[in-house]
Amino acid sequence: MIHSTGIWRRLLAAGLLWTVTLGAQATTEVDPALVEKLAHTMASSFDNTDRFDAEVWLRASDQRLSRYIDDHDERLALLHTVYRQASRTQLDADLVLAVMQVESSFDRYAISRAGAQGLMQVMPFWRVEIGRPQDNLTDMDTNVRYGTTILSHYLDVADGDLVDALARYNGSRGRLKYPEKVVSAWRQVWRNKTADELPQLQRTCMNYRLHACRYQ
Repeated sequence: MIHSTGIWRRLLAAGLLWTVTLGAQATTEVDPALVEKLAHTMASSFDNTDRFDAEVWLRASDQRLSRYIDDHDERLALLHTVYRQASRTQLDADLVLAVMQVESSFDRYAISRAGAQGLMQVMPFWRVEIGRPQDNLTDMDTNVRYGTTILSHYLDVADGDLVDALARYNGSRGRLKYPEKVVSAWRQVWRNKTADELPQLQRTCMNYRLHACRYQ
């Protein structure tokens, strides 16, 4: 684990951290469109979810999440947050849970060797880019809002190619190891929908020879 040091703080303050790290969302340049989306997301509120669908999904997901989070209230808070932010960004909520499982094992205090933080392992430089250095990436709602906005943007950039979008999110574009892990978790642990209801998954399994796609 890399702890904060003077040089890291100076790089972060200068907005240069992404040029010297590898990890989730690390890239050689920052997409202005993503910066704009993040700024808008963090400055606005959203609560336009289907209550009935949310409750059905929550009941199905609560037992699965219990293997990672013992506290019932914390599980429910996270599931409500995931469903709300997934709905806002038009992501499958189960996919968001799969990303969290792979990125942090649902530890909201997790920090990677590259400095990525929280449930969805968001790189701190994004806070500087959108002028919100005070945002706490260990906060559940804050982290999920950042993470889902970033993943949704990469799906748009990748024209719906989930493998490419996941690799972009992880900072490992061109390699299949990370997408394989997420798709495997999505299909084997979290999926509440059939394959026919998940066009991104269908396309992924058609275009890539992922081991995870062999499981029904």
